[in-house]
Order: sequence, then structure tokens, then C-alpha cells
Amino acid sequence: MVHSRRRLLYPALLLTLTLMGLLLMGSSPRLAYADGGAPNLAYVAGASQGLSIIDIATQKVTKNVALKGDPHTVLLSVDGANLFVTLPQSNQVAVLDTHDGHTLCTASVPGQPTLLAYDLNTKLIYSGGNGTSGVREIDPKNCQVIRTLATNGPIYGLAMAYVSDPQSDTVGNQLWISSEHDVIVYDLKQHKRLASIPVDGGPQYLSNPPGTTAYVTTRAGDIMTIDLVSHKVTKILSGGSYGPMDFDETTGEMYIPDRGNNRLLVLNPVHGGFALPKEPNRVISLEDHPQSVAITSDGQFAFIALASGKVVMYDVPGRQLINTLTVGGNPQFIITGLYPPALAQGANASPDSLLTIVNIVAYVLIVCLLLGLLFIFLRSRKKAEPHKKG
Repeated sequence: MVHSRRRLLYPALLLTLTLMGLLLMGSSPRLAYADGGAPNLAYVAGASQGLSIIDIATQKVTKNVALKGDPHTVLLSVDGANLFVTLPQSNQVAVLDTHDGHTLCTASVPGQPTLLAYDLNTKLIYSGGNGTSGVREIDPKNCQVIRTLATNGPIYGLAMAYVSDPQSDTVGNQLWISSEHDVIVYDLKQHKRLASIPVDGGPQYLSNPPGTTAYVTTRAGDIMTIDLVSHKVTKILSGGSYGPMDFDETTGEMYIPDRGNNRLLVLNPVHGGFALPKEPNRVISLEDHPQSVAITSDGQFAFIALASGKVVMYDVPGRQLINTLTVGGNPQFIITGLYPPALAQGANASPDSLLTIVNIVAYVLIVCLLLGLLFIFLRSRKKAEPHKKG
């Protein structure tokens, strides 16, 4: 009888340890990616109907959302429940429900806003355009404009730098803004201008990959890097007409559309204090002008929006074009991101709340198993005592 209980004890112990391991994995901090999260869908702004949605697994356009106002830039909320879209012809920024595509609210933003940035910590969005000065800070829950961050002129680029210390009450993430002649840096917790960095040729699109280096293209046709600490500006390439860029989370490589030369440039990561690498790392030739690029968060695929109304799907590890999809219109911007689960949408719950429920259930199971193991152990010990006495 003792041996049979021991045979039950070991599998139960193994099951308990397995559940504890899964619980620790599930409750560990999750990385939030710049593109919105897991690589499930691609969102294309400027398609023939306004917004096209591509299922990455099936490599097909699965939904179109009709949007007026010439949609330009799109971003996803951190939980994938909302989509933020600039509508420059309407002077608006719209917040959409990604579950069914309906508009939740719209914010009035002057100056033909074409640019967006999203602070993953505060859940606030920022928008501006080159029709007027100033960047508007918007609460996406109600589309209210909270404040305007002053600039020296029109806005040509926006990017978020995640530099805040969660323990600090004074240091927030930084919003980097391309204005007429400078890149302006704002601390978003103090709403204080930290720096104005002169950039020859007029700064345009910005990107802040993980690390200490920001990238900026210029309206004169250059690609520059800016050290996040020293603010030193270094030219690394020139001779193109560059569009909105993206980076590979897994390698740190930068992907920059060269509209003028019908190609996509892949740049080696630049690290402060080290010699500049040879650029570009490689060049991907395309049949038409690339407008924008998005890299899935797992680094497997690149999606390149072309001016001809097509989206090219590129296998990053395999280094080959694998599909071309037609979305029509004049695509302006593309991102990849997660598909919000129907449960979270229907219950109006976030992934974090669902994770909490899973954790509670797991804890209850572990406690029950541990109590069961203790009961088996005590019963086995009690049965063994008469044999020892005899």
C-alpha cells in the first residue's frame, strides 16, 4: 500500500512543479513591442477602401474598413483593442475598435495630421502634421486633446523613446519630434523640452529602436543617427528619398524604404562608442516605390507597402520575396500587430485581466495538489509506523 501511494506521489509532485513553472512563465513581465505586439495581422492605411487588414498566417486580405479623410498613419494600442488612425483631409485622429472596425471617437487636430506616436506607459497618443506647428497630446479613451507641445514649425516626424524609470516620479518617456530644422525632445512626465538638436537637410521620419541610437531621415535625402545621450548627429547614408522605417526586434537591423530608387535598405545596428558599420548591410530591390515597411515582432516577415496599391511580403530569415497582395489605393503606412481575442472584446477585459484570472486558477490548483500530496505523505507515514514498531 505504501508503494502504491508513492507511485501516486511522484506524478503528482511532477504535475505540481510543471504547473508552478507555467505559472511563473505566464506571470513574468511581457515585452511590449513598438509595432503593437504578436505578429498576427498587418494593417495598411491608404488602401482603396481606407484601411486593409492582412492575415499573416493565410497571407490574404481578410477585411477592409471604409475610412474617409485619406488615412495615413496607423498605430495599435498595447492590448490590440484599439487602432489609432490619422485623417489629414478631415483634420482628425480616429480611434477604432479593432474587433469590428467601428469608430469609437475622433479628435480634432489642426494642420493635416499625418503622424502618430503612442506612449505604452501612459496610454496617450500624440499627433501632428506639416500644416501647422505643435504636437497634440490626446487621451484615446475620449479623444480629448489634453495639451499642445510647442515646436518651432511644422511637424515632419514623431517617435517615442522609452527611457523612463518606473520608480521615478520626475523622468518620463521622451517624445522625439522632427520640426523644420531641429529634432525636439520632450520629457512626457514633466512636459518639458529637453533639447533641440539641429539636423542639416531638415529632419523627417524618426525611429527609436532599443538601445542608445535614434535614426532620422532628412528631406534633403540623408539618413542620420543621433546618440540618445550626447545628441551627436552622424550621417551614414545619402542619395535617396526615404519613407517611414521600422526595425527588427530580434537583430536591431533598420529597414528603410528608399522611394526614389525602388528599394528597401537594411542597415546594421549602430551602437554608441563603437565604429560605424558598413552600410547598408543589404538592399532589397522592388518593382515600385516603397511607401512604408513593417517588421513582425518575431523578426520573421517584412511587409512593404508599395505606391501601386500592393503589399509585398518578405521572408526575413530566408531573404526572399514570398508573396504580393493587392490592397488598391495609395498605401501610406503599414504596421503589424496582434489580433484581439473575442473574449477580451466581448467582456470588455484586457489581456492583463485575463492573465490574472488564469493565475488565480493556477494558484488554486497548486494549493489543492500540495494539500493532496501532504495528505498522501501523512497517510503513508501513519501506515508505515506499525511496521517499524513490529
